[in-house]
Amino acid sequence: MTLRQSLFFDAILLPGGWASGVGVSVENGIITKVEAGATSAGRERVPGFALPGLPNLHCHTFQRAMAGLAERRGPADDTFWSWRDVMYRFVGQLTPDDVQAIAAFAYLEMLESGFTAVGEFHYLHHGPDGVPYANLAEMASRIVEGARETGIGLTLLPSLYTYGGFGGGAASEGQRRFLNSPDRFALLLEATRRVAASLPSTAVGVAPHSLRAVDPDGLRAVVSEVKAGPIHIHVAEQTREVDDCVTWSGRRPVEWLLQEMPVDGRWCLIHATHMTAEETRKLAASSAVAGLCPLTEASLGDGVFNGPAYLEAGGRYGVGSDSNIEIDAAGELRQLEYSQRLHHRARNVMTKAAGESTGARMLSDALMGGAQALGRPIGAIEVGRRADIVVLDAQHASFAASGIGHRLDTWIFSAGRSAVDTVLAGGTKVVERGRHIRRATIAERYCSTLKRLAGNV
Repeated sequence: MTLRQSLFFDAILLPGGWASGVGVSVENGIITKVEAGATSAGRERVPGFALPGLPNLHCHTFQRAMAGLAERRGPADDTFWSWRDVMYRFVGQLTPDDVQAIAAFAYLEMLESGFTAVGEFHYLHHGPDGVPYANLAEMASRIVEGARETGIGLTLLPSLYTYGGFGGGAASEGQRRFLNSPDRFALLLEATRRVAASLPSTAVGVAPHSLRAVDPDGLRAVVSEVKAGPIHIHVAEQTREVDDCVTWSGRRPVEWLLQEMPVDGRWCLIHATHMTAEETRKLAASSAVAGLCPLTEASLGDGVFNGPAYLEAGGRYGVGSDSNIEIDAAGELRQLEYSQRLHHRARNVMTKAAGESTGARMLSDALMGGAQALGRPIGAIEVGRRADIVVLDAQHASFAASGIGHRLDTWIFSAGRSAVDTVLAGGTKVVERGRHIRRATIAERYCSTLKRLAGNV
């Protein structure tokens, strides 16, 4: 059955800039026509300031349920590695039903904040004892169901995780639910593709977890399994990770990847926080995307990405919510810019030219980079793209004195998620007046799940 929609937008951000009175035709979730100077006659009017939905290129959805549970100082210096111990204790108790409930709520929050597509970097595969479920893709199927319930666009990235450290180090007990050999992972990937096929327009890629969790042979094997689709990997998030990689290989993580693997536009290097000037230039030249997660990177004390040099070299980037400590599309962009301001003691750092709107530049870059990293036709309101559209409330107090040139800056640096009024995902209205249409049911199930889990961490 063909589903057709005819929409009319008072103000909408097109590739060429803001336009007024625009008709948008949608067929089965895909934009088929964009008509400037249209009338509202015969069309559903959508008031407000409309813009493309932001892609969330990196998410571990289950971690949403542990937000706030790792904020107590440990007995020694508290770092990413001590946070990871808390995560391992938490993840040990999750059931498939829990994962689905958490995914649905996290995806609901993403849509309410302005994210309309997500890249799920999925490494929670097996039962608490490390034994695979009868359906190897059981946990992946729950992620798919969470996306189905909410309407968010999904790129599912099953992750290969084989070792506990560089050079084939033994995995810990806390990692046993993640582990697969390359051979079993190939079966899991095949099962995941079958599951994902049940949800229209879902993309599937792969995510070798990191150089510390996958050896070179395993990395090459998993990359060879994917003839098309995105390839994501964590890299250079922590200085200890960089030091350990140098001890193992004599090279830094990004350096090793760029020399040993065919890194190109299909790749997304998550974090890439700690790079030399040469690595920064070469990553930019590779056409790969840097997957930045500013709120999580701040939460974990990772460090600050070298934004100005990367932009100067023509690098591509997008943003993700990673640990989901706070889910806020505008907030990720705001934190990215503010972290740069603190580090460089300057203002409006993530721009390229004098007089340029920081918000407009960052949104444009994150839309393009996010769409590339997720391997989906999203990121712009034009023919052939998925109709993922976020509409800001034009009556929000923050916009009272904002002209056209300040709308995006006002949203990102002031109004934030409180200004999100309506969200269309694949042309379907999933958020109205700032709330997901299924919020009550999804939130009730999530709260029930959270109450049971929270007492055990």
